[in-house]
Amino acid sequence: MDSQKRENLLNLALNSSVAERDKSLELNIGYEKEDNTWEIIVKYHGNLRQGLSSFLESPQGALFKIEELIAGYAILTVPESYMDALTAVEEIEYIEKPKRLFFEVLQGKQASCIVPGNLFTTTLQGKGILVAVIDSGIAYRNMDFRKKDGTTRIRYLWDQTLNAGQMQQSGEWEYAPPEGFQTGVEFTAEQINEALQAATEAEGFQIVPSIDVSGHGTAVAGIAAGNGNNSGGIYAGVAPESELLIVKLGMPRAEGFPRTTELMRALTYVVRKSLALQMPVAINLSFGNTYGAHEPYN
Repeated sequence: MDSQKRENLLNLALNSSVAERDKSLELNIGYEKEDNTWEIIVKYHGNLRQGLSSFLESPQGALFKIEELIAGYAILTVPESYMDALTAVEEIEYIEKPKRLFFEVLQGKQASCIVPGNLFTTTLQGKGILVAVIDSGIAYRNMDFRKKDGTTRIRYLWDQTLNAGQMQQSGEWEYAPPEGFQTGVEFTAEQINEALQAATEAEGFQIVPSIDVSGHGTAVAGIAAGNGNNSGGIYAGVAPESELLIVKLGMPRAEGFPRTTELMRALTYVVRKSLALQMPVAINLSFGNTYGAHEPYN
């Protein structure tokens, strides 16, 4: 049954067969064939868990998952057979499916007129500011992301691609997702510094096994906040004295791109960290997509 509470793309997906969805690059995003469930995004009001209590107590209640985010949004995992009933829940205002994310075009300091600003002032360097980079990760050993004493400028690194349950514990560190989340592993500055001080890079990787495979996240982090240590300060980024908050977006399927649900988790994480640290944050997001209207303006 189509519903105005659900986005058109989700209605189309639910009205299509699994075979038809398999032929599409988009319709199956969010669907898990193994247990016939959907990961969906909902906008809600009131007490969401109370509104979903009957679902959680149902025979398939173990398949329901609730992750409450900020600003009245949540990510739910729901059996497909319950989608129509979910739409009737009073607390839920809108439902949409995840979308894949793609890299957007890189732009450097010159295109943003940053260079003249940095030349004429020493105060616009990002000191006391968090720069959050939500991307493909970071080469945390790179000197542009380290202080003069060699320690890291990264306050936290959340690698959504790692599985804490499959990682071998290293020394005193316990590997786990950030508080309030169910996936990935969060690393602190202390863990990163221990990895940097290890005798070899391989030993350091045993402590913090996070790699930026594509290098895209490292590149945009350098533009946004690199301090130029690799070049004697010549190729510093926009905010070279800032501290870094890094999220490596998860890639749950073989197509190799994160979804909007991974992004929403990342944004929630960044906002919560900014509030906890009582530091203003600027977010660099170089992932995106081309969904939505494309009508020209007159």
